Amino acid sequence: MNGAALSPLWVLPFAGILLSIALMPVTAPGFWHHHFGKTTAFWIGAFLVPFTLYYGPGVAAHELVHTLLAEYIPFIVLLIALFTVAGGLHIRGTLHGSASLNTRLLALGTLLASAMGTTGAAMLLIRPLLRANAERRHRAHVVVFFIFLVANIGGALTPLGDPPLFLGFLKGVDFFWTTKAMLLPTLTASAILLALFFVVDTWFWRREEKERPARRDPAPDRPLGVDGKVNFLLLGGVIGLVLLSGVWKPERSVVIYGTSVELQNAVRDAGLVAIAWASWRLTPARVRRANQFEFAPIVEVAKLFAGIFVTIAPAIAMLRAGSDGVLAPLVAMMSGADGKPHDALYFWTTGALSSFLDNAPTYLVFFNLAGGDVMALTGPLATTLVAISAGAVFMGANTYIGNAPNFMVKSIAESRGVAMPSFFGYLGWSLLVLVPVYALLTLLFFA
Repeated sequence: MNGAALSPLWVLPFAGILLSIALMPVTAPGFWHHHFGKTTAFWIGAFLVPFTLYYGPGVAAHELVHTLLAEYIPFIVLLIALFTVAGGLHIRGTLHGSASLNTRLLALGTLLASAMGTTGAAMLLIRPLLRANAERRHRAHVVVFFIFLVANIGGALTPLGDPPLFLGFLKGVDFFWTTKAMLLPTLTASAILLALFFVVDTWFWRREEKERPARRDPAPDRPLGVDGKVNFLLLGGVIGLVLLSGVWKPERSVVIYGTSVELQNAVRDAGLVAIAWASWRLTPARVRRANQFEFAPIVEVAKLFAGIFVTIAPAIAMLRAGSDGVLAPLVAMMSGADGKPHDALYFWTTGALSSFLDNAPTYLVFFNLAGGDVMALTGPLATTLVAISAGAVFMGANTYIGNAPNFMVKSIAESRGVAMPSFFGYLGWSLLVLVPVYALLTLLFFA
């Protein structure tokens, strides 16, 4: 797909699916709940049919196969494996959803996100967090801050944390360079958000205590423990397979309708499917029942992101066209007259696009726009790569679709009766809470 020759009209189906996700759960909740898959299929057709008529079936088939094999299938297979494995770990015991406990759980999840990925950490801790707060009247803010920290910002310290950083690792960025370079921005953002959450949750907690002063939990406390421990080994297998695909280069591949599928990636995806199956078979049914585990959240993510991945292709192609495409004015803004990159613009532009587009290819586009030279980007231009990395990872928290775990966490919370904000309601939270943090980060690290 030649992004330089594409009209902006090709982005309309992508805009349509975004508006459907944003508006239909509010304006037509019953229809959306039962037909979100059909709605997604409609927007896929709204892109593929005219694209096929205009460019021919060969080009359309090539783009569809490439999207499925190179992008969507690896994406959804990893999510399914992490979702299934983390759903087989049950943290039992008595948890009281006080501000102190909630803050500690969010801090733990933020720490774990870089070790086991934002999806793994989010799926491991969202259920215990919801269980701890089951009796609370005000719970939506707890889940919103959980998405901010555990599903996004916490994954900024290693290539395992979030897909954009893994792409950087594949491009040659040292594994621990990310840890050292991103440490201060990540600690700063995390500390501010955890402190702010503690204040907000304390206020809600005290308000609820005044409203129901006589309420007491009659059940005796039970010590904490973990069931389904075999899934820790399987989680290690997931991490190992992801790392293996980045360091093992057998230089063997098979070409399927113009798309090269490399052996290491095929082995990784097949191994992830096997791990998901093993987790399902080896985890006792009582453990998944205790977790109230069901596949509905991942099915919703799979359907919606299938539409997003297919219809987003023209937007990504336009970005990749750089100065030759319709986004040439944006590209020209990214560097000064002396050719030196504007780090603040890289941070905000990468982040703004990562809020609505897939943050992995967006990271790669701006990585290449900044020169694509790993030695330069981890040396004299290190602050530029930090800006790109922080924008891609941090600002994935801005919307429900900015990062895949966001939508899964929302879906799980709603299945437990939490009245989550609408698409625009959540965007309001991110504008109110996150944008001031981004402004501070800009002043401290990218000005």
